[in-house]
Amino acid sequence: MTEYGHQNKIYDKTWQDERNKSCVQRHKLSVERMKQIEIENTVSEEYQPYFQECAAFLLELEAIRRKVENESWAELGLEEMQEYNSRLYERILPGNYENSFAFPGYACSVFGKEMGQVLSMLYTELRSGIAYAFENRMDYLTILNELLIEVYNCFEEQVPEYKTIREILYWYASDYCDVFLADRIEEQLYPERSFAANVILTADLEDERYLYAFGEYITENELGTARHLACLPEEVIQKMADVYTEGYRIGFINTGKDLSKKSIVNIRYCLGFERVVLRAISNFEKMGLKPVIYRAAASVITRKEQIRIGYFGGIPNKQYDYDHRSDQALFLDKRYVERKLDVLKNVYEKHKEQAAQFAGPAVIETFGEKPFSPNVHEEALSYNEVQQGLVLTYDSKSGQITNQYIKGEERSFTIIAYPVPEIGAQYGEIFDEVIRINTLDAKLYEKVQQTLIDALDQGEYVHILGKGENRTDLKVKLWTLKDPEKETIFENCVADVNIPVGEVFTSPVLEGTNGVLHVSRVYLNELQYKNLEITFQDGMIKDYRCGNFENEADGRKYIYDNVLHNHETLPLGEFAIGTNTTAYVAARKYQIEDKMPILIAEKTGPHFAVGDTCYSWAEDIGVYNPNGKEIVAKDNEISLLRKKDVSKAYFQCHTDITIPYEELEEISVLTKEGKQIILLKNGRFVLPGTEMLNEPLDEQCNSVRAKEERKVDT
Repeated sequence: MTEYGHQNKIYDKTWQDERNKSCVQRHKLSVERMKQIEIENTVSEEYQPYFQECAAFLLELEAIRRKVENESWAELGLEEMQEYNSRLYERILPGNYENSFAFPGYACSVFGKEMGQVLSMLYTELRSGIAYAFENRMDYLTILNELLIEVYNCFEEQVPEYKTIREILYWYASDYCDVFLADRIEEQLYPERSFAANVILTADLEDERYLYAFGEYITENELGTARHLACLPEEVIQKMADVYTEGYRIGFINTGKDLSKKSIVNIRYCLGFERVVLRAISNFEKMGLKPVIYRAAASVITRKEQIRIGYFGGIPNKQYDYDHRSDQALFLDKRYVERKLDVLKNVYEKHKEQAAQFAGPAVIETFGEKPFSPNVHEEALSYNEVQQGLVLTYDSKSGQITNQYIKGEERSFTIIAYPVPEIGAQYGEIFDEVIRINTLDAKLYEKVQQTLIDALDQGEYVHILGKGENRTDLKVKLWTLKDPEKETIFENCVADVNIPVGEVFTSPVLEGTNGVLHVSRVYLNELQYKNLEITFQDGMIKDYRCGNFENEADGRKYIYDNVLHNHETLPLGEFAIGTNTTAYVAARKYQIEDKMPILIAEKTGPHFAVGDTCYSWAEDIGVYNPNGKEIVAKDNEISLLRKKDVSKAYFQCHTDITIPYEELEEISVLTKEGKQIILLKNGRFVLPGTEMLNEPLDEQCNSVRAKEERKVDT
């Protein structure tokens, strides 16, 4: 039992119990029918294995749900829980996935392309039931059972037309949108619906069986993280929680937002960090905030591509996620988009007072997994041109609706990151080093970064030039200050919303921002890019390419889908200079540069974000640096369109791309008078007053030199 104990239990199952009671008879009938499907032979031989496997899977979920309901799950031993966990996810693991109906390529080879795509999508949707079983969501499992039964019935007489099954899935998504999507929104607003918070607050964290109560895939990363944290002194755990929650609190102060008006904080994290989250919940409670901790969405109705937003465990197979990122392409049309927007609007309106209490997310990210570069499978569902436009419409309008009820100018966030055991044999050392990086002296960096800002504020442009094989040659146009005594172009970012410390950033002027951005290797939103090159013309993306695929067209589509997010172009929303050379040296020392998350990587060189600015939805809120100067470069020519047509002002994306110090020839400030102020040269800070940033670099060089000398002596 944790020291916080059951008295802090916040989960209220009353609403869920009522839902379950209302569908007991339906559920019983659906389960009985599932048992028949598993053994009968009323569909053609070609389709029997598919339906029998689906039925068997749903019956296994029902068996687990019953164990959760009668509390016998908690009596299982660790090995039994692990066996269940393995069985639930084994069909989509690498090595099995390629011969699974979950893989569109395999399903299409068995059933033909159209029917293969639709049945693979259905198979994937049924897998969302894993979460429902562990949350004892009889109502949701009934819906999935009935969906399979309806499709199965169509195959009993003869093989149906593809469009018949497509229509069934369309109406499933449309009809249950006001259940799945509505519940999803309410889970984000009501602490008493936080299943995960209840597990954390009531579990015995000394007994690692608690990890299997979530229903997520559990790997050595989650187990290893929990075990490592269990070995750390309590004061270290408290320190980790304090840095995380203080960053959140200070973020409100630094942006002039009133935290006292809020009562809800959204905690997002990866399983294994429950000890830190438990302490964080206590810290947030002292601020008057209760946690909402919702699961990363699994249903095609609620998930956003392959991106996980919420809490989650191990990722069984990133290729599986990538192949099914666009599954709603099967049925996406204007009517469905309008239906989802209506549900979104109605639910927020119904709960508008509660929505106003939402303070924003506090995120614990992880890193260290093997970098992933996906294969492109033509059998996977993808959006046509019309659907791409509809996706953009939905993203834009849903963003506007959300901002109407959870106002951007009133909310904030914080993000911190830690490694997982997969990072390598030196995991413990790296973890300790990251703790040190996350707690660097913010005041010291604040002073040095102000020196950089004083030079940057004199500029008309910043020129970034790559070195060696790096082809970067980019001029970034800066905002013109009207009153330099009171105004500044760059924000002095210390350790608040983005932990760790270490960057100065601005929203560039688009007109006049021209050139090429190139980086040899970068990891964005869990996807790896090789030789990523983007050309800007007047601040907008003009061209792009990467070296991930032999076919250049595949590389362009990869960027279009995952960096441009189906937009024909995006603006350069942010330009920043990272100053955290300590993090840079740590990455080089442990050879984990390609595994560093963007949160830390963006502090280890200049970075450029394509998409919205850092101030989106809150441009009119006054923001000041520690020296009292107001940051005036918060808008660009695109975001200013909000004053006439907000739908044209935002893209609902912001992707940071960092150039590491070793690929830099020079960063310099060009003034109107033609003066050049050099900030970095050959990967080192040369501006007077910033020399301390080179100290970690010097230590690294001395260490390398000493090793080489020892080799020579030997």
